[in-house]
Amino acid sequence: MSEINRKVVVITGASSGIGEATAKLLASRGAHVVIGARRVEKLEALASLIEAEGGSALYQQLDVTNIGQMQAIVRLAQSQFGRVDVVVNNAGVMPLSPLEALKIDEWNRMIDVNIRGVLHGIAASLPIMKEQQSGHMINVASIGAYAVTPTAAVYCATKYAVRAITEGLRQEVGSNIRVTLVSPGVTESELAESISDEEAKEMMKTYRRDALPASAIARAITYAIEQPAAVEVNELVVRPTAQFA
Repeated sequence: MSEINRKVVVITGASSGIGEATAKLLASRGAHVVIGARRVEKLEALASLIEAEGGSALYQQLDVTNIGQMQAIVRLAQSQFGRVDVVVNNAGVMPLSPLEALKIDEWNRMIDVNIRGVLHGIAASLPIMKEQQSGHMINVASIGAYAVTPTAAVYCATKYAVRAITEGLRQEVGSNIRVTLVSPGVTESELAESISDEEAKEMMKTYRRDALPASAIARAITYAIEQPAAVEVNELVVRPTAQFA
């Protein structure tokens, strides 16, 4: 029996990219996926596709910056399936720009989604995992959690924060709850579409020439989940073979 079969998995940022690919793969392995994102029409289409292929999927509109909405999707998973086995805190934004461009609204958006969104995912699900004495928190960071590049100072800062939060959580939760940090290198996604700064946009076109498919990161997440309960995969850095920095 697969370690994934019948597990209840909440995934944020599931309307595209890594979240969508992870939902598809886990559902194909027998997991009950509960997917959230802001674009409800995308979620509806994804859930319909999963169910048409014999999988189990529920969806609910979700803005991870809203703690009430985050709590609501976790409660949905618990009420429908009786437990919450895994939460994949995947939602993120990446509007890169040089600091001197002073795109303060974009800085704040990255802080809200990339940091507060992860904290909200932890706050909504950790009490349930503690009560059931089991669970798995997976936080999606970035290669930007390990190195800073021009135009990415604030984005990298948010991902460094996710890395720190994840390590702190791992040390605090004890032996019943697993904690994993997944840090993708350049990956096919819609993240670059949020870049409004022209300089950063041109740099990103070159950087993303050798991007991984989102399915590669989904497989890494699946690998962490499918390990036996006594095995905790703490950190996974997944990048294209051609990416050296």
